[in-house]
Amino acid sequence: MNAIEIKNVSKEYKDVAALTDVSLSFEHGKIYGFLGRNGAGKSTLINIMANRIFADQGEIFIDGLAAYENMEVHEKLYCMSEADLYDGALKVKDLFKWTARFYDCFDLERAYGIAEKFDLNTNKKFKALSKGYQSIFKLAIALSLNVPYVVFDEPVLGLDANHRELFYDLLLQDYQSNQRTIIIATHLIEEVANLIEEVVLIDSGKILLQETVEALMEKGYCVSGIAEQVDRYCEGKNVIGCDELGSLKLAYVLGEREDLPQGGNLQISNMNLQKLFVKLTEKGGNEQ
Repeated sequence: MNAIEIKNVSKEYKDVAALTDVSLSFEHGKIYGFLGRNGAGKSTLINIMANRIFADQGEIFIDGLAAYENMEVHEKLYCMSEADLYDGALKVKDLFKWTARFYDCFDLERAYGIAEKFDLNTNKKFKALSKGYQSIFKLAIALSLNVPYVVFDEPVLGLDANHRELFYDLLLQDYQSNQRTIIIATHLIEEVANLIEEVVLIDSGKILLQETVEALMEKGYCVSGIAEQVDRYCEGKNVIGCDELGSLKLAYVLGEREDLPQGGNLQISNMNLQKLFVKLTEKGGNEQ
């Protein structure tokens, strides 16, 4: 099976459970949104996938190969990390060259081309770059590796609006010309909502759901109006949250839509991905 398969993975730090019996798969050829609040377990799972840390229990397979300390998967998966894992004393151009030595599939010419698009000075040392340009350097590395699975962990930290838009454009161009699995772990959900095909939502170290964006949006909706009317309409329904302002109320509902009662003033609207994420995780998300 061409996929990243995560089976019953758990990880604890002292007395804190970062991941608890996590099982899911990322199939080949899709763009995933890996969503969760700070401390939800996203980076822990990504680092286990990348063999930077190891699970206490469970296994990860990449295209059927066990990922644990297995050099055979080296050129199958690359994780762009939020953490700075590079020698700050080296220049960008030298880091590009070293990456080419470690990865046969690294396209050095493409890396320089991406650096030029972002006005990244390749003669600068990594530690001399701003936070935004350090992120741009990491993006250039990730986009220039011809691996079947690429993970972006908070990819646009420090980037201004123009640079974020350029990154998303380059990502889509890359995906269209070389279809592979792209996993975007982010809290900027509104920005990636139109890119991703499937959502994996993690909270407090557990997977809350894995759904296509289309199916997920069909499951949720909003109903608004006078609070008493909203409450009557919502009786027996799966209400995941509410907002109130004076006598008005907005309820967030999971489930099939039902016709509004005659003679009332209720309104139904779509629930966006950002709002769904907030309402599903607002009671969790403790730092880990």
